[in-house]
Amino acid sequence: MNHLRYLTGGESHGQALVGIIEGVPAGLAIEEDYIAAQLHRRQQGHGRGGRMRIEQDRARILSGVRFGKTLGGPITLQITNRDWSNWETQMAVTGPPPASAAPVEIPRPGHADLAGAIKYGATDIRDILERASARETAMRVALGAIAGRFLEALGVIIASHVVQIHSVRSRFSFLQDRQSYPYPLAEMNQRIDASAVRCCDAQAEQEMITLIDRAKQERDTVGGIFEVAAFNLPAGLGSHVHWDRKLDGRLAAAMMSIPAVKGVEIGAGFMSAASWGSEVHDEIFYTPEQGYYRTTNRAGGLEGGITNGQPLVVRVAKKPISTLMRPLASVNMRTKEAAAAHIERSDVCAVPAASVIGEAIVALVLADAVLEKFGGDAMPEIEERWRAWRKL
Repeated sequence: MNHLRYLTGGESHGQALVGIIEGVPAGLAIEEDYIAAQLHRRQQGHGRGGRMRIEQDRARILSGVRFGKTLGGPITLQITNRDWSNWETQMAVTGPPPASAAPVEIPRPGHADLAGAIKYGATDIRDILERASARETAMRVALGAIAGRFLEALGVIIASHVVQIHSVRSRFSFLQDRQSYPYPLAEMNQRIDASAVRCCDAQAEQEMITLIDRAKQERDTVGGIFEVAAFNLPAGLGSHVHWDRKLDGRLAAAMMSIPAVKGVEIGAGFMSAASWGSEVHDEIFYTPEQGYYRTTNRAGGLEGGITNGQPLVVRVAKKPISTLMRPLASVNMRTKEAAAAHIERSDVCAVPAASVIGEAIVALVLADAVLEKFGGDAMPEIEERWRAWRKL
């Protein structure tokens, strides 16, 4: 990301999460309440753990905004961890480790615990797990809210929904014809948020809830698949000329950075591999009134690393959470003896929350691509260039 850059800092049980985003144009209207609404959405979903009852995330804007509008400089955000009051001793910044802060020595299979401890020479796995925690994504959602607000100002809508949890699959996909969408586009996220698992299919929703409850009863966890779509994008974002400018590559890399994500598809994705070419590619038509158009969107809005004017659709697979209340077999890193894996407070299922995180990640990547294409330091000039391009 060369035109919109961001960094996050902070530990899961540290004092706060912090973030800084640079490259947001001047004159963009943004309020803390708008960001808070996105953070609230991330905390919802059937199967979330006790941490969500402790934290009521709200990002405080520390710089880069004056009188409700961006100034063009770096924007700094802070989210206070309310749970810090219970961890001040164990997560103290200074002084020697207290006797009460027992080191974590048994890694969890599937987490960064073992690999991170080996890489960084840690004898206490908490040095790794605190930063590797998905808690970090709260700040990325906050930063993504700013990117999303920028795209909204240009008329772009980003929505998400849960496609599958474990073996239960929804019948709806953003790849379907727009006429078959269950809700109007402008209401899509609001209506989907009303579902406990962010699913558009009422029958599948109930089956998903039942399955999550079963996993909780059996002290297990479940993963799933979610889709994120961006609507009203122009053709021409991204590029075919270098590997690192291809928009599908940039989206896939960014999505894979979400904790527990193990697969990313654009459009029909893996289904394309089992289809004939005549069944995969979207035929091109033209009328003076519509310009170029397609009657299908199997490409998911991207061809050759460039948006083609169709809705951009990304599908993401999230594995089950690594912390199980019925822990798997592991090894104590100090004694090398067999042991049950460490248990850390966790969720049973976080796929609905991950779909909201996915929206933020897509917004950050697309905002960068828009700034790359249209340039500009202030909203009026970007909006003028955007409108001019849409008329071509």
